[in-house]
Amino acid sequence: MSDPIVLQKVVFPSASEPDVAPLYVDPDEWTNVMRSTRPPAGDVKHRRGAVPDDVESTPVRLTHHNVVPMLDGRRGLRPGFQKRVSLGSYFNAFPASYWRRWTTIDGVRLSVTTTGMGDLIVYRSNARGLVQAVESTQVDSAGTVTFDLGFDHFIDGGWYWFDLVSRSDDFALVSAEWQAPPSTPTPAPSGALTISITTLNRTDYCLELLATLATDSDVLAGTDQVIVVDQGTEKIQEQDRFAEVEAALGGRLRVIEQVNAGGSGGFSRGMIETLTAGTSEYVMLLDDDVVIEPESIRRALTFARFCASPTIVGGHMFDMYDKTKLHAFAETVDTWTFMWGPITPSRHDFTSSNLRQTTWMHQRIDVGYNGWWMSLIPVKVIREIGLSLPVFIKWDDAEYSLRASDHGFPTVSLPGAAIWHVSWVDKDDSRDWQAFYHARNRLVAALLHSPHRRGGRLPISNLAQDVRYLLTMDYYTVALRQLAYESVLAGPAALHSELTSRLPQIRALATSYRESKLVRTLSQFDRFPRTTYIDGNDERPRGRAVYKFLARNFLRHGLKRPNDTSEDRPDVHLPSSAPWWIVPSFDSVAVTNAEGSGVTWHIRDRARFRNLLWASLTNNLRYRNRWGRLTREYRRDLNRLTSPEAWKATLGLDGTTPRSRPVDKPATTTK
Repeated sequence: MSDPIVLQKVVFPSASEPDVAPLYVDPDEWTNVMRSTRPPAGDVKHRRGAVPDDVESTPVRLTHHNVVPMLDGRRGLRPGFQKRVSLGSYFNAFPASYWRRWTTIDGVRLSVTTTGMGDLIVYRSNARGLVQAVESTQVDSAGTVTFDLGFDHFIDGGWYWFDLVSRSDDFALVSAEWQAPPSTPTPAPSGALTISITTLNRTDYCLELLATLATDSDVLAGTDQVIVVDQGTEKIQEQDRFAEVEAALGGRLRVIEQVNAGGSGGFSRGMIETLTAGTSEYVMLLDDDVVIEPESIRRALTFARFCASPTIVGGHMFDMYDKTKLHAFAETVDTWTFMWGPITPSRHDFTSSNLRQTTWMHQRIDVGYNGWWMSLIPVKVIREIGLSLPVFIKWDDAEYSLRASDHGFPTVSLPGAAIWHVSWVDKDDSRDWQAFYHARNRLVAALLHSPHRRGGRLPISNLAQDVRYLLTMDYYTVALRQLAYESVLAGPAALHSELTSRLPQIRALATSYRESKLVRTLSQFDRFPRTTYIDGNDERPRGRAVYKFLARNFLRHGLKRPNDTSEDRPDVHLPSSAPWWIVPSFDSVAVTNAEGSGVTWHIRDRARFRNLLWASLTNNLRYRNRWGRLTREYRRDLNRLTSPEAWKATLGLDGTTPRSRPVDKPATTTK
């Protein structure tokens, strides 16, 4: 008899990570004190649709602070005498609706191995978050119990999970697995995985990530090679810990050094190497500065193998510094405004509302794209649609899924597969040097994929953003956005060359704009002003008030001379939480940045306001009027732009004079 096909293992965090326990064990399940009478000894009994009825209702809240001591390694758990623990959690419940919708299997087998006396209760939910007990079993000795569970009721959503109820001191969960049902055809789907990591001077993070991958034998068993594309100046191979990590990965690690071509350049190099090797059917893209639950990699690979058609399988993102906060669950692109964003409530905290209580999470949610912090792509998709679009730092991941969708390849953000990453809640990179890439890459992606005439509302959205930044005296940001429009109007030919040439120009331009410089030491200001804003003081202009607001401030910013002291010191200091629409009423203002690490000093400049406003009006009108022609140009060149041949030329891999010369340094141990 062949071994069962494991779809998802029940896993737990180490005792050194108490903050993440609510993602593995439900911290909001009630612990119950039970009667002293125990069930009679005998065979394991299945009571379908029932729960133990011999418990008293004396609840005590089980929090994550007392869950961790009960954990027994990565697979086991000891509830303690007369305790109840639920595994209806993010990492250990089974997202049945996703498996029903996207894969070829028609059910799941739950296999649970325990010791001692206790109860196992299996639950399911529907798309509305309603919960029903499915089966329960009393166990009184060591052994394994299985439950065969169908997918009949999971079209729109729903999960399976199980609870443990202890009836003896020695009751413990030894291990549990969600397996493919016995009806699954054999041999099971297969296909090796290449993991591609792009790093830029994040050597400590990257080495820790590699070490984590090496600790999981299941991950290594399915992985053909691990490629690290090093684009930084702090070389990962020169770090003290590198040899140790390389050895732990058992000959799978390969390090490639190349010029900084952004995430798209690093990940495209990983795709090229995977295609060239020809030994993997999947490539997983991972950011270098993430912490990963390694079981997530095995789950994503297994899910992809069972998908009915080639499917991009992405993982969710939790906040690195607030680890129970789910930052990104499901995202898509609004084609009318052509802007990415979540389609579910963002920043969900599992300590405030667990999986069972969070009704929206029980609905199956189909996404438009998945971030490349963790994304598995079938090689078949790469061969058909090409590599990444050559755009630096923004929109490469979203555009790739949109392009894949145009070819019939879906993207799935798989619950239970996730990483921890530094979130952008405390960042506003649309106002710094990245403003160029935000604006240009959004426009390029829209020209390639927008279904709307003249880009829908995108031109108006861009103009509105320009006006906002002008009124907040972010002249550097607006100047970069004008460069972005001009780059798009010039056509797609320069996209590859701008991967390495544009950033130095952007940084050089910053020297002409005071607000681009972060002031970290406030003592440099004479009599630095007090913070005069308290959250909630000002309402946003709405309706006709918007037109009055714009007219008044256009006249003021374009014509009225700033006060005589504006160049000497700020009139006011505003926190980062202050709404933007109160900034235009000042001539000189210091605004704390989103990270809280300093302030930017904004000074009103009439000439710059007038010049940049005119540039914005004319540039937005130019690309709007040329939308049809630009669309044809960019779509005609898409296959060339994303081809391995174009990327090889950019990365210096085709034998010709390269746009950027990489240095390929395989690790000392190769597979």
